[in-house]
Amino acid sequence: MSGLAMPKPDDATMRRRDEIVADMRIIVPGEGVVDAANSMRAFESDGLTAYRQLPLVVVLPQTVAQVSRVLKYCNDRNIRVVPRGSGTSLSGGALPLEDAVLLVMSRFNRILAIDFPNRVVVAQPGVTNLGITTAVEQEGFYYAPDPSSQIACSIGGNVAENSGGVHCLKYGLTANNVLGIEMVLMNGEVVRLGGSHLDAEGYDLLGVMTGSEGLLGVVTEVTVRILKKPETARALLIGFPTSEQGGQCVADIIGAGIIPGGMEMMDRPAIHAAEDFVHAGYPLDVEALLIVELDGPSVEVDHLIGLVEEIAYKNGSTTCRISQSEQERLSFWAGRKAAFPAVGRISPDYYCMDGTIPRKELPRVLAGMRELSETYGLGVANVFHAGDGNLHPLILYDANVPGELDKAESFGADILRLCVKVGGVLTGEHGVGVEKRDLMPEMFNQIDLDQQMRVKCAFDPNHLLNPGKVFPQLRRCAELGRMHISGGKLPFPDIPRF
Repeated sequence: MSGLAMPKPDDATMRRRDEIVADMRIIVPGEGVVDAANSMRAFESDGLTAYRQLPLVVVLPQTVAQVSRVLKYCNDRNIRVVPRGSGTSLSGGALPLEDAVLLVMSRFNRILAIDFPNRVVVAQPGVTNLGITTAVEQEGFYYAPDPSSQIACSIGGNVAENSGGVHCLKYGLTANNVLGIEMVLMNGEVVRLGGSHLDAEGYDLLGVMTGSEGLLGVVTEVTVRILKKPETARALLIGFPTSEQGGQCVADIIGAGIIPGGMEMMDRPAIHAAEDFVHAGYPLDVEALLIVELDGPSVEVDHLIGLVEEIAYKNGSTTCRISQSEQERLSFWAGRKAAFPAVGRISPDYYCMDGTIPRKELPRVLAGMRELSETYGLGVANVFHAGDGNLHPLILYDANVPGELDKAESFGADILRLCVKVGGVLTGEHGVGVEKRDLMPEMFNQIDLDQQMRVKCAFDPNHLLNPGKVFPQLRRCAELGRMHISGGKLPFPDIPRF
């Protein structure tokens, strides 16, 4: 992991490895412990494959009691733990540590309850995102958040990263569709937050946990909201001579008060790669392609299609196809859903970024990325959730060429700095992990970061859960709680001290 600073391995833990492995086999018997180096290779990285590290040991529990015992054991002995779902994270959030137990939740793969009258599903965290929809679609329901990796990514990982997808513009991110969780704290305590009801009393700790990237606790059960499939869904495939025109069309559609079910955009390199890969019928003579899906009652959909078509032509669109069947609508999306693997066919390697900007800044940021591409001498293919400004630039490079990975990372960092500069944020749905960790000061000052760290300290005071992720500097919780004394006097001496 050259170039990436991670917490220094704890020598005492490394010396006790054999003892720890033996104890893990007692807690999780059978095939639940993997400790051979060759067998652990499958877990050495997540979707950010530029960084790899073998863990101390891999543990795959099957019950909440086992998760609780593993965490309590590690907490009592000061052993680090890295939680992992399906390993599809693109930010290095599940990157193992040399001295840490890798706690893999993939065996928690059952749907526990389906409640159609209340429109909820209770699932274990290892159930795939698409698996929830598959379980309820025969009754005309579905789970709305749909990341491109939905066939593989787990619902527990979705909670950890607050994942989105092409339909989150209208139906929200994971945070808007999760009603409750069961989680295990680092000390082994089992806690429930939320439930099958619409809202919970007290502090919104469920909101704190969603998107916490495995730093606060390990999720063992998830209750999600399911929706009835819309009566009608149709899509428009709109081509533009420039990306700037496509970006302006996105802003104008939202500005007109139209909220599509999904609104995605691709530039020329991504269009050609996707078309060559899935043959979706994309026009190849355009610089930008916009997919706009409208859903609801058929009369409303027909009306909105006319409005969107008019807005598109006002912004200079040169082609506009409207799906005439469900098969054609799905074919429009097939290329977009396969865009990431499709780009893998035109470049030996690519680096997938994730930043979010105000919609009105799309033309400016796209132009800025073109300039950066020329500066670094690396190609870039753009695939993004245009409706909510969540960008996914794919930086094309060859890891076999010395220095190209470093150039790609610097290029990506400059893209994220540009996102922050125009009023955006470092991540939309991939998380911070290790990828954006050292860029956090671009967006937050030290006071901001300290406040976030205090939340971490409340859940995990010894920093044993997923250390080295999100925060650019590890600090002991005691440092954050120091009392400042001036002139030999405590501030506000009349306040009781505990």
